[in-house]
Amino acid sequence: MSTKKLKVHFIGIGGIGVSALARYYLEKGYQISGSDLVSSEITDVLKKLGAKIVIKSKIKNQKSKLQLKIQNLLKQANLIIFSPAVPKNHPDLREAKKLKIKCLSYPRALGELTKKHFTIAVAGSHGKSTVAAMIGVLLEKAGFSPTVIVGTKVKEFGSSNCRVGRSKYLVIEADEHFASFLNYWPKIIVLTNIEVDHLDFYKNLKNILKTFKKFVSHLPENGVLIANKDDKRILRMLKSKIKNPYKAEPSGFRQKSKIQFKIQKYSLRQNETKKLRKILKIPGEFNVSNALAALTVARVLKIPDRISFKTLSEYRGSWRRFDIKKIRINNKESTIIDDYAHHPTQIRVTLRAAREKFPKRKIWCIFQPHQYQRTYYLWNDFVKVLSEALRQAQGKPPVDKLIISDIYSVAGRESSEIKKKVSSEKLVREINKKIGHNQVTTVTQLCPVMYIPNSKEVERYLNRNLQGGEVVIVMGAGDIYELSLKFKGRFIFKI
Repeated sequence: MSTKKLKVHFIGIGGIGVSALARYYLEKGYQISGSDLVSSEITDVLKKLGAKIVIKSKIKNQKSKLQLKIQNLLKQANLIIFSPAVPKNHPDLREAKKLKIKCLSYPRALGELTKKHFTIAVAGSHGKSTVAAMIGVLLEKAGFSPTVIVGTKVKEFGSSNCRVGRSKYLVIEADEHFASFLNYWPKIIVLTNIEVDHLDFYKNLKNILKTFKKFVSHLPENGVLIANKDDKRILRMLKSKIKNPYKAEPSGFRQKSKIQFKIQKYSLRQNETKKLRKILKIPGEFNVSNALAALTVARVLKIPDRISFKTLSEYRGSWRRFDIKKIRINNKESTIIDDYAHHPTQIRVTLRAAREKFPKRKIWCIFQPHQYQRTYYLWNDFVKVLSEALRQAQGKPPVDKLIISDIYSVAGRESSEIKKKVSSEKLVREINKKIGHNQVTTVTQLCPVMYIPNSKEVERYLNRNLQGGEVVIVMGAGDIYELSLKFKGRFIFKI
């Protein structure tokens, strides 16, 4: 079947991962359509590229013209790809199955591509997007012409989350949530770190380690595992024998009881660390570690170091990964850093990196907790990390002011019981106790920790209170990034 006749419909097309796959198929000449709950920068760009997209928030009832439009798009489609966030009883998914149209989740659809390419998959609790982007840019500069599919917009790829290449090489971000990465069959795996997260799915660390181990077992005999030697949980996993847990493997892969592959380790104790610290534009020790991972991949592929170091020195970062912009408010210049950090460890290293980069500036952090379940399961870690950010025994604390907005609720993933147990107001109260303030802090009180429910009120507060010269970190994986978009017309320049 020609690509011109093949029509692919995406449910949840606005997601950062799903949209990357939609862009891949668009560039390959497929006819693309999709739906999502709300419009965004991502859906707007896809529309400009030729995708037909229906935004469901505009649908007032099931008999509306827009709902009929979705039904017509489904009837025309040869393949349905849906986001992992889409529940099984989603009406569009039910309709597609009733029409007997082939339906694949985003991980399964991406998994099909990994079988057809020389796939380099970046896995780990943190750093996946940055390392995958670095590897993609490295391969491009070295003339490998890779296809790259990542969960962020990469500046070197025209601020796109997808680059379609002409070679066999495919670089992807391998997400561990819902064990999605078990759908992928790479030749090289990069393992950055393993943390306790997604406990609504995994329940405990033992299950997390077990699943990462299964993913590593997908490497063929001539495969390579590139592992962070500084991560104790990765080392713990590698001490045990890794066997193939599956009775059958996908077509083209020979079945075996034990998988043997090469292991390359990288560490911040390497000789190259000092050089990378000097040349990287993006701050933080975690980014030095990310660059070491990318450098190790380049060496496995025999890319000369001169190309690798030059490329890494020029790497400009990606969307919502310590994304720095200068803004003007009330004729006064301040700095906004837009960052995706939403796990306690990510928050800690990002705030430390900000203080290292801006040692004498006042730093304000606006944090939106992501998902009630994550907030509940990692409650003590959030309290510890955020309270520590406001106080430091020696030197200036990472943060001078902390503003926490309401928890971002992820549709279809929340427990009604847990939603009753945690809130941003409770989080603020707990942090206040840790730093010596017993009262509930609201927007009307002068205190290092404040609760402001939404981005509209946060914007109002910033407009009234920024004096000029502050560094404002907009942090979280939900819709808090829209706050920085509200200052878009006031950007002086992006760094």
